[in-house]
Amino acid sequence: MEILTWLQEWYTSQCNGDWEHESGIRITTIDNLGWYVSINLSETELASKQVDVVQIERTDDDWVHCKIEEGCFSGAGGPENLEEILKTFYHWATND
Repeated sequence: MEILTWLQEWYTSQCNGDWEHESGIRITTIDNLGWYVSINLSETELASKQVDVVQIERTDDDWVHCKIEEGCFSGAGGPENLEEILKTFYHWATND
C-alpha cells in the first residue's frame, strides 16, 4: 500500500470532531537536515501501544529514530528518510 494513502485513511478514521483539533499529525523539517514526525495517539486504538525504540544510524544523512512516548509517536530521520519514518509508524500501527 502507498504509505501516504494509508496515513490519510488512518488520519480520517481517527477524526471524531475533537481529536483532529487537539491532536493529529505533524510533519516538519529539522534544523540539522532531516524530518520530524509527531502523531498524537491519545483517543486512538493505539493510545496504550508499547513498541521497541528504533535507532538506525547508517550515515550522517541516513538515519532514523522512532519511539512512542507519553502517548505520542515521534520519528526523526535524515533528509531522505521521511518515507521510512512513516513506514515505521505503519508497521507499529498494523503489527505488519
